[in-house]
Amino acid sequence: MNKHFHVQYDEQQIAWLSFDAADATTNVLTEEALEEFDQQLLGIAQSHPKGLVILSAKKNGFIAGADVKTFATIHSPEAAKKLILRAHDIFHRLEALPFPSVALIHGFCLGGGLELALACRYRIASTDPSTRLGFPEIRLGIFPGFGGSVRSIELLGHLPAMQMMLSARSLSAKAAKRIHLLDYAVPQRQLKNTASKLIEEQPPRHQANLLQRIPGSFVLRPVIAGILRKQVAKRVRQSHYPAPYALIAHWRQNAGNSAQMYASEAQQVSSLLTGETAQNLIRVFLLQDLLKGLAEKSDFLAKHVHVIGGGVMGGDIAAWCVLRGLKVTLQDRAPEYLGRAIARAHALFQKKLKDRYLLQDAVDRLLPDHLGEGVGKADVVIEAIFEDMGAKQKLYEKVEPQMKADALLATNTSSIPLEKLAEKLQHPARLIGLHFFNPVAKMPLVEIVTQADNPPQLIADATRFAKAIGKLPLPVTSRPGFLVNRVLMPYLLEAVTLLEEGVPATDIDKAAIRFGMPMGPVELADTVGLDICLSVAEKLAETLHNEVPTNLRDKVEAGHLGKKSGQGFYTWSKGKKAQKETARATTDKLDHYADRMILRLVNESMACLREAIVDDADLLDAGIVFGTGFAPFRGGPMHYADKTGTAEILSKLRKLEYTYGNRFAPDPGWEDHFTKPGGMHE
Repeated sequence: MNKHFHVQYDEQQIAWLSFDAADATTNVLTEEALEEFDQQLLGIAQSHPKGLVILSAKKNGFIAGADVKTFATIHSPEAAKKLILRAHDIFHRLEALPFPSVALIHGFCLGGGLELALACRYRIASTDPSTRLGFPEIRLGIFPGFGGSVRSIELLGHLPAMQMMLSARSLSAKAAKRIHLLDYAVPQRQLKNTASKLIEEQPPRHQANLLQRIPGSFVLRPVIAGILRKQVAKRVRQSHYPAPYALIAHWRQNAGNSAQMYASEAQQVSSLLTGETAQNLIRVFLLQDLLKGLAEKSDFLAKHVHVIGGGVMGGDIAAWCVLRGLKVTLQDRAPEYLGRAIARAHALFQKKLKDRYLLQDAVDRLLPDHLGEGVGKADVVIEAIFEDMGAKQKLYEKVEPQMKADALLATNTSSIPLEKLAEKLQHPARLIGLHFFNPVAKMPLVEIVTQADNPPQLIADATRFAKAIGKLPLPVTSRPGFLVNRVLMPYLLEAVTLLEEGVPATDIDKAAIRFGMPMGPVELADTVGLDICLSVAEKLAETLHNEVPTNLRDKVEAGHLGKKSGQGFYTWSKGKKAQKETARATTDKLDHYADRMILRLVNESMACLREAIVDDADLLDAGIVFGTGFAPFRGGPMHYADKTGTAEILSKLRKLEYTYGNRFAPDPGWEDHFTKPGGMHE
């Protein structure tokens, strides 16, 4: 009865129900927790309190949502529907209590947690920046299923609620208050007093006004649904991500009738939840948790980071560390080299931090340091200078004697083996790689590049640091290209080869997007920079058994570097492609182009797995999804290969090898893979 929830009554006869999930760092609505919550509601109702306040005993937040791990084990729509209907019953009980109920929110209040809060009569949240409210379910291939698609519309109105669910964006407390998702947004210290006062006064429950209810009328719904579908279609294809389209259909057909909405929600979400797309997206969510869990082997805590290199990567790494609450000193050869990096950092702070005090605090924690005085004080020193082994070695010789004995020395190299970089260090085993991806503020993955002599504790500390700054850490072995660049490059090179064969760039990009990639490879190469692509391709040419395409080298020699120069494989104007999309190929040809590109990526993934660049297929899938954007709804390249079937992958590779040469030769790892039951990785 009291495993997860604990109730106390104050002198005003207000019941304070605290959620403190047992044996967990985060509150999640497991089936067990939901049943206990229901029993607590029954007991509290029998005591006839003046009011009920539901709050979290966890410091990190209110409720993170439903139990996604359970979702991964549900394989029939009937089982999913049973769970959803049970949650409906419990939240209806909460909503129908004869006394006022208050959700007292701090930190995250997401998914099922927000749906529980919506079933309360009132909602109050802390104005602390860590407070975030939202419906992220679309990212899992479903939509709110615990009554959220009904109650959010009743509270906010049709369009604000639909936009909130379709976007999956989370809101700050102040933003949530503006749209009336919250009744009050107050400082943390005022939460409990505000809740008590609200129960004492019992103002009317907020509901959407007439203007907000009009878009849900029988006449307007079909028109608005059409507009919403067009907006969604600009972002995702229905065949790839059916959930937003299902949500719009659910709303169009049932809005205005609560009973029908609840019934439809249970039916639609249970069907989506057990579909392949949702199960693959749930897999990706759990892979994210897997990467975060790698950081639990250390209690390393960094307070001061010193970054050497004020270029784009170094400057952006420094700015990101500041955003995550650290003090950062940024070094380059002279003060004039730091100006752009500091200006770019300030622009990022202004975009991310709306509170002027937090903004000023961030500005104060980023210190230009061309003399390198921060080296001796830093807990982490990150080298991010240009890719020249001699220059890096010379730098390490200078900074190593100045560093604290227990400080991390990390390089952001994207291609140079750590063993070579560390040769001139007094203690070569202390060098580790922290490979960030560009743009740093948007790319979630950091490769923790390890060499054979790295102590396990050093790897654990570096992994912990990456998680502490809000990144997903992936340990990889120090081999050319590490994991992400090694796997991505064959995909990009095959696209460039298709260009050499005369296939239009728009056809190539359309083929990849039809497969599910977020951006076409030609546009991606232009965006990354053709000079960078050429540099990586040359370094990996021997590993990949792939000559660098002549047209890539010609573009770079002509100064056509892509987006940054205004001309690459596409023409660019003000940061956007100047050409219109005019793909002309047939569906069969587009599928063939996609096979050529994707199978090279998948084949290289198998090579990395065979060479133990990462420990297992799950980590490989996580790295490629979060490091390259590989179609999340397919669950990762190895998962895609397993779903397709190893025999079919081998057959396609052999046919392509016969037609186009040995770059398509199946990696030897497929034979071992094929011998496993069903061709599935464990």
